[in-house]
Amino acid sequence: MSQHYSLVTLVFVLGLLALTPSAFAFALPETQLFVAPRIRSGPTTSSNWSGYAVMGSKGSVTDVKGSWTVPEVTSTQTTNSYSSFWVGIDGYSSNTVEQIGTDSDYVNGAPTYYAWFEFYPKQAYIISTVSVIPGDVMSAEVTYSKSTFTVSITNTRTHKSFSTSAKVPSARMSSAEWIAEAPSSGGVLPLANFGAVSFTSCSATIGSKTGSIGSFAPSSVYQISMVNSAGSVIAQPSSLSNDGTSFTVTRISTATSRK
Repeated sequence: MSQHYSLVTLVFVLGLLALTPSAFAFALPETQLFVAPRIRSGPTTSSNWSGYAVMGSKGSVTDVKGSWTVPEVTSTQTTNSYSSFWVGIDGYSSNTVEQIGTDSDYVNGAPTYYAWFEFYPKQAYIISTVSVIPGDVMSAEVTYSKSTFTVSITNTRTHKSFSTSAKVPSARMSSAEWIAEAPSSGGVLPLANFGAVSFTSCSATIGSKTGSIGSFAPSSVYQISMVNSAGSVIAQPSSLSNDGTSFTVTRISTATSRK
């Protein structure tokens, strides 16, 4: 499986890519980061993902929704560190991901926050029309209809929204995800110290069923912990809320984590 992954540093590029008559995004700059398929470390562990996935048969996943509160990042011992938060279709057991989210990174001695989208393996784009600061609640959706994926995101504080569409002919449409990720550029990058991120209002349409994460058969729901190269957990999702719509991913210090 490919090991190319998520998004950006904060220098914007020369060209502006027109996406809709009223919405634009900047192509990512020099260090191209990716948010992409899960790197497996075990059945429900990964070296780059933490959160939840729901599996379906090929072609069955047509919608995923969720909201999250943008976490604030603080300095770590690593010079630069990164964290991506997103909802998407595919990537748990396939090589494409159709996704939209935000980053909370610590780059060159300062925190940086931004929204982005990606139809992996194509390049990712920063969404310049939707500003992001810690504490913002972002509401996002990825949907499939008439051979086209549409990704959308709204900042509920500013009421600014963005949406764009693309065709991904090789997409399996076999999984829905709500993920905190350590992005990658030629390998998994250091995970930022984001504290905790809360995902809420999580739902998906898989086949003829639309429901919360917890409404799907337990055998199809995967709770994913992120582990480092030593096998220590560095990001851990909580159990689902009673209604199956919410959970929190906590960044765990490697000094206190256990395998």
